[in-house]
Amino acid sequence: MIALPIVGVSAADLTTRSAALTVDETMTRRIGTADAMLTSSGMGGPVYQKPNGEGSAPVGGYSSWDPSAGDNAKDPLPSALPPGARSLKDSKGHAKVRTTHGLLDTRLRELDTADPLVEGMLTLKRGRLPAAAGEIIATDAFLKASGFFVGSQVTPRGSSRALRIVGAYELPSALGEREVTAPPGTLLAPLDKELQAAGNDGVPIDYTYLVKVGGEGFTWNMVKAANAKSVVVVSRAVNLNPPADSDVPFYEQQKEEGRFDDSTGMRTVEMTVLATVVGLAMLEICLLAGPAFAVGARRSRRQLGLVGANGGDRRHIRAIVLSGGLVIGAVSAVVGLVLGSALTLGLRPVLEEYLGLRWGGFEVRPLELLAIALLAVTTGLLAAIVPAITASRQTVLASLTGRRGVRKANRVLPFIGLLAVAAGAAIALYGAVSDTGTVVVGGGSALAELGVVALTPTLVGLFGRLGRWLPLSPRLALRDAVRNRGRTAPAVAAVLAAVAGTVAVATYEYSTDVQARHEYVANMPAGAGLLASNENDRYRDVPAVRDALAKEFPLAIRADVDRIVVGKPTCDSYSVDPGCGRAEILTPKENRCPLYTSSDSFESFTPAQRRELYQDWRCKQNSYQQPFQSVVADEKLMRVLGVTDPGASAALKAGKPVAFDKRFIKDGRLTLVIVTEEPKHGDPDEEPQGVKKVMPVHQATDPDAGYGLGVVFPASAVKAAGLTTAPTGSYFTLDGTPGSTQRQKLDGRIDQIGLEATVLIEEGYQGRDTLPMLALTIFAGLVTIGAAGIATGLAQADAEADLKTLAAVGAPPRVRRTLSGFQCGVVALMGVVLGSVAGMLPAVGLRLTERETAKRMLEESGFDQGQYIPIAVPWETLAGLLVAVPLGAALLAAIVTKSSGALARRAAG
Repeated sequence: MIALPIVGVSAADLTTRSAALTVDETMTRRIGTADAMLTSSGMGGPVYQKPNGEGSAPVGGYSSWDPSAGDNAKDPLPSALPPGARSLKDSKGHAKVRTTHGLLDTRLRELDTADPLVEGMLTLKRGRLPAAAGEIIATDAFLKASGFFVGSQVTPRGSSRALRIVGAYELPSALGEREVTAPPGTLLAPLDKELQAAGNDGVPIDYTYLVKVGGEGFTWNMVKAANAKSVVVVSRAVNLNPPADSDVPFYEQQKEEGRFDDSTGMRTVEMTVLATVVGLAMLEICLLAGPAFAVGARRSRRQLGLVGANGGDRRHIRAIVLSGGLVIGAVSAVVGLVLGSALTLGLRPVLEEYLGLRWGGFEVRPLELLAIALLAVTTGLLAAIVPAITASRQTVLASLTGRRGVRKANRVLPFIGLLAVAAGAAIALYGAVSDTGTVVVGGGSALAELGVVALTPTLVGLFGRLGRWLPLSPRLALRDAVRNRGRTAPAVAAVLAAVAGTVAVATYEYSTDVQARHEYVANMPAGAGLLASNENDRYRDVPAVRDALAKEFPLAIRADVDRIVVGKPTCDSYSVDPGCGRAEILTPKENRCPLYTSSDSFESFTPAQRRELYQDWRCKQNSYQQPFQSVVADEKLMRVLGVTDPGASAALKAGKPVAFDKRFIKDGRLTLVIVTEEPKHGDPDEEPQGVKKVMPVHQATDPDAGYGLGVVFPASAVKAAGLTTAPTGSYFTLDGTPGSTQRQKLDGRIDQIGLEATVLIEEGYQGRDTLPMLALTIFAGLVTIGAAGIATGLAQADAEADLKTLAAVGAPPRVRRTLSGFQCGVVALMGVVLGSVAGMLPAVGLRLTERETAKRMLEESGFDQGQYIPIAVPWETLAGLLVAVPLGAALLAAIVTKSSGALARRAAG
């Protein structure tokens, strides 16, 4: 019982320390042997950055930043290179690659992998590095997902050139990354040129530079000089020796803007959870080991009595029992550390794959392992204290004859326990609603649980009053437990501790699951689906994809949707290219949210004013994720979306648009602006310029019925406005659930057609993985049964004389089994009931901590939508613990107990 937790704690410590890379190891994996990595900020102007390069902001803040400044800005990276520095270009992009199964989204990279600056960034596993055009190396994750191997031919979608895989490699800190790498200028640029020549969108490419400057490396002053040229830098020297916060302009600007660093709040919550779990685990170990020592001391009472008969006093007996605890704790420490280290080493490859990174080495911190060993020894001693005191108070005659003395109940202990419960609950709840520290909630919860443990003898006595309504065997078992509280209370406390930890974690996890279910936003009615084309230039292939959908899926209703076209059907709907335009729905000025009507309006409002405006209907933001703001469709779409407003279908049949967003409506009309020229950046309150088409519109009675769609236009209204349409997708409902085979067939047919399209099916909230909770419940059940079994063994050691008497007077053999089973079940039931109550406190405290953290975060921004952080009780888990665990403990005890025991020999006269 002591060694098993030590195995887990030591393995967790070794795994955590080995997986936590040093700063130098992290830099080597990110930038190889270079001194720095330079990346364009994309801001188009000077920036401030964090010392580690993982955050930046424009100088002056976002309120004064022009988002279009970086659109046409010249690449700042070459000008930011220090004089005399050696650089290496690293280019990255994403594209779909044809595989043995279909298409796979893959990161494409161009890098001279033979350059010394790259050493440490990747690890070649098989084959060789690419040396010429047409050769690539691929990560193991890509090879596994694609079905390829070293020597296979790979073709990116849209390319006519086949690339040969000459080697396999891995990224040490991203083992799951699907990536292929080619020599500079041989992959991304040719693919981008081919795609554009075919009239398709090119490959967006991100560039970084690995830089070697020598000397002291890339200093903080050099970083700030690069920031002035709109470049963000990851510097090895700065990461190894970061500047003081007062010397970082980024932090000073954040303070002036009053921005809240949410990472601090989340770290507080994480540390609180960790402290609570560790504290409860330590308490559980002590309480579980205590009854085990009590069993050993009770079975050894004759030997202890002989010590007293030969002149030993209470100190000697206490020393003997405590020495047993010390020896067991020390042995448990050694065994646990050895097994934990061996387990970590043996499972290292599995753990690395699970964590997705290679360890920097097997790091052993002797002081931490020594602390874990001392924890085992201390636990052994603490667990042996109560049995040692109990054994020392036995008289020599009682120990030698097996008689039990009668002790009065301690009247002070219940009072102390009640105070501990009240104080612990108050401390935990205070820590939850304040920022007094990360371990306050855990400490208060542990104190309250100790108070419940102190109250256990009294509570066991209260349980005994139920015996008058029970049959003979359970009544005997309950009364035996009440009369021998000295052995019953520790066993009940052990069960209590095991169940309390389970209930605490189960309640916390279930509450977060209820929160996630509440926050889940369905993008369509349950069982409905969406087919959306991702390529406007291939609109002619959409009907073929629709037919494939109808053939492979069991469709009930299919509502085809089109998009409004201004110019050529291949024109993009979101930007204005030469020869193209777009149709934009105008939001009347009086319907616009004041928070967003100008570039600096947000900062000009106080948090209280923002909270008030967030409740304004003009500022309401929906959380739906729809690819379309507006579509052209008929009344079938209303049936797919489940719109119950009869006027909506009638309006579409009559040629009138249906608007789900009332911000578009003024005086019962809607205005469509035909934009043929991209406006220059200016006041966002300025209306788009172009030809205006005003048409009557029907306002839907339920704005959420559109699931994020703003307006549905009938084809006749679009035609009357002098505009054309192009097919873009379909909404549909299913008559049945498509299986994995049907989905794969549909993906294969879409790939054969060549159109890049998205198929989504609304399956509703799926919930979290219940396997950890199931494992936790099973573990708690096993621990509870084990603790109850120890209590049963202690009871049998105490009641052996009574059982022999029962056998002597002719009691049936099953009485012994029945009594043993009920003794075990009674202890388990009392522990489960008390543990279920005690386990609620830490869960409630942790949820309140999260609630207060979220509240402080929202107060800074002024955003207040009444965030829902519930405290929910997992009744199913509690029911399983309250029924299954005591019943299982009772049955197991009855099965393993002998039905007959040896009759006692008559004592010599």
